[in-house]
Amino acid sequence: MPVVVTGAAWTTPLGSGLEAVWRRLLAGEHGFVDVPSPHRLRNTLAAVVPGGSGLSAEAGSSAGHKRGHIEPGPAHRLRALALETLRDALADAGLPGDGPRTRFVLGTSLGAYLDDDGEREAPLHRWAEAVVEALGAKAAPVVLSTACSSGSDALLVGAECVRAGLADVCICGGVDVLTPSKRLAHSALSTLSPSRTRAYDTRHDGMLLGEGAAFLVLESAAHAERRSARVLARLRGVGSANDAASMTSPDPAAAGARLAMERSLTDAGVAAAEIGLVNGHGSATPVNDRAEREAFRSVFGPSGGPLVFATKGAFGHSLGATGAMEALALILGLRAGIVPPIVGLEQPDPEFPCPLSVGAPTRHSARLGLSVTLGFGGFDTSLVFEVPR
Repeated sequence: MPVVVTGAAWTTPLGSGLEAVWRRLLAGEHGFVDVPSPHRLRNTLAAVVPGGSGLSAEAGSSAGHKRGHIEPGPAHRLRALALETLRDALADAGLPGDGPRTRFVLGTSLGAYLDDDGEREAPLHRWAEAVVEALGAKAAPVVLSTACSSGSDALLVGAECVRAGLADVCICGGVDVLTPSKRLAHSALSTLSPSRTRAYDTRHDGMLLGEGAAFLVLESAAHAERRSARVLARLRGVGSANDAASMTSPDPAAAGARLAMERSLTDAGVAAAEIGLVNGHGSATPVNDRAEREAFRSVFGPSGGPLVFATKGAFGHSLGATGAMEALALILGLRAGIVPPIVGLEQPDPEFPCPLSVGAPTRHSARLGLSVTLGFGGFDTSLVFEVPR
């Protein structure tokens, strides 16, 4: 059963409107600001959603009391960010949230669980239940936490729910917020860059964190046709794998990433040579960039291949939200026939097997694209999208 995308929304460090954010991406802008921390970090830069939500994560309620008010904690911000973006996605699709055969598949990478005392006392999925209840949903949400692949895996699971006839509509994606524990953890792991994010660059030395949300509305093609819905793209294929090489580092041979991509291509019924555009994981950590390079070489060949772009240099690494944000960026890039430059990339890895979007927006003629996410714990996910010709 064909699955189509009929609506989408995101809330990012560059704003929330689809076209407005896309224009800023094409202009090479980024959302990084200095976010002070009482802790010693490798870097205090982070990409926060406008409005200071990232700052309140570091300040905490005690600092809020000193100023005469209480700032919202990370659990409140997570729910608010998810709810606002979900409402925008439903409005974009022209659908209510309480449809009898509508399901929500929501992902996050622990969300506020480690940084909010009240959240730790509740099940990890409680945030998602509260959000869909506010939307009037008839069914409990499916909730995922598969590290950096949570948003991508939400789309994969949603597509399978539609294909299996378990729902006519699935609203899928991810959300995450900047919190002290995430900044401390990535600083201690040395995955946090001491300088800036430079994906696929010879000087890459780590990533910088961000926050945000993105949700896509998936429907069966038949359901979308019955209500004369606008179709943004078709989700042609999905694939996942787990290399289990380490709790944090990917398999150097990139077996999991390669297998996830191959599975998504098989599911889509297309050959690797038909893929014209890839939104890469592009975390800019040396081990991830190398693994991704080897996976692309294995799947697309030693040279040529599809045009590759990446958005973490603009949005930061938004963990559980990143896969959905990048899938949406891929759809926009396919529809526009142009993709933004990879922010921070100035000296491309000479061994990278595919052309990269460097220095300025790059035009293309692709109609089939692939979004790749490589998460901690070996969670590798690949999604194949096609836009109408």
